[in-house]
Amino acid sequence: MTLDAVLARIDETLPQSLDRLMELLRIPSISTDPAYKADCARAADWLAADLASLGFQARAAATPGHPMVVGHGGEGARHILFYGHYDVQPVDPLSLWDRDPFDPQVQDTPKGKVIRARGSSDDKGQLMTFLEACRAWKAVHGTLPGKLTIFLEGEEESGSPSLIPFLEAHRDELSCDLALICDTGLHESTVPAITTMLRGLTKCELTVHAANRDLHSGMYGGLARNPIHVLTRILGRLHDDQGRVTIPGFYDRVDELPDQIRQQWQSLAFDHAAYLGDVGLSVPAGEQDRTPLERIWSRPTAEVNGIWGGYTGAGFKTVLPAEAHAKISFRLVSRQDPDDIATRFKSWFEAQLPPDCTVDWHGGNEGSPASVMAIDDPAFEAARQALTEEWSRTAAYIGSGGSIPVAGYFKSILGMDAMLIGFGRDDDNIHSPNEKYDVESFHKGIRSWARILARIA
Repeated sequence: MTLDAVLARIDETLPQSLDRLMELLRIPSISTDPAYKADCARAADWLAADLASLGFQARAAATPGHPMVVGHGGEGARHILFYGHYDVQPVDPLSLWDRDPFDPQVQDTPKGKVIRARGSSDDKGQLMTFLEACRAWKAVHGTLPGKLTIFLEGEEESGSPSLIPFLEAHRDELSCDLALICDTGLHESTVPAITTMLRGLTKCELTVHAANRDLHSGMYGGLARNPIHVLTRILGRLHDDQGRVTIPGFYDRVDELPDQIRQQWQSLAFDHAAYLGDVGLSVPAGEQDRTPLERIWSRPTAEVNGIWGGYTGAGFKTVLPAEAHAKISFRLVSRQDPDDIATRFKSWFEAQLPPDCTVDWHGGNEGSPASVMAIDDPAFEAARQALTEEWSRTAAYIGSGGSIPVAGYFKSILGMDAMLIGFGRDDDNIHSPNEKYDVESFHKGIRSWARILARIA
């Protein structure tokens, strides 16, 4: 019955919880714009003070950029770290907002009440669900719900330049048994979910050179190499007719899905026709022997993100260009190594260059590996059951086609798996004007964390 008392406390104090969130949302903590540096520091100090009021030993730790908020408190057999970020995206274009993005308000909509403000969903509303669950627990029991470390970043929306150095410098302080990350959402806005797979990423940028200057297409066309032809011909061989990547060894470290995960994904009844229809498409591309969910969650990709060369202005300039350029990215899964995949691609590309052509590679290999969580840890199933109880829908283990690098850093630097649980919805307009967070997501998110912590902490 002690959990029932905590849940009742959450329900009774929801107005006060919303007031605290509104106070945090009023701080314009835009990390990428130096003009808001003082506001980022103010948000960090606000959170450190709030953690201290809950009994955490908390501080806003200085970095070369914006502060990291770190708090420690509670007791328990298992040490759990909770991660969120307090910085937000810029608000441009301001003219497309219906109200001041840093003047938060609860609004009525056809789909229910929402909290309208920049950062309401990404990520202040999400991180406050966890802190409010701890607050209710403390009010009922007089103690925190386990041995907890809170780690809140202030640069997630600007590339996290201070994150890796901070993790490495504070490895002993931040290493725990399990990390909880709140920067995710419900599956298709309705199904509570734990993200257990995140694709990694590596990128390559290249320039193909042919003649030493642009050439007249009448005088040289048909005789001289055209680097755009060369580039497009090679990139056209990047996939076979079945959608598989043709780079030798590309799939060597790609593991098959566990049967348990495959069955859960099939039960989600993903409507790929509607998913593609929303963006004006209808026919699934990619590996034809894989389900649509597998293609976007658990299979690697090779994509041409940009390609250019020659004259692209108004009218015609009939030249054979001297150069052609492209940007290529790879989403990685399982045990694929970013540097290894980039090296394989470069070797594959260079082997197909014809005489008189060379290639330059720009920048170093920028990449992060995929993250695959060990769901045999009983905490994962305990959390899934807790979510199922709160939302009255069977919670699912899902994948993510994108990347959340901090989860990989927790594994590679701190040696711990992460459980990614959030309550955002697809229509929250994160990174866009009129961002919102459903009051239901905020309320049930707090209740969800209380249930999860009761089971695992």
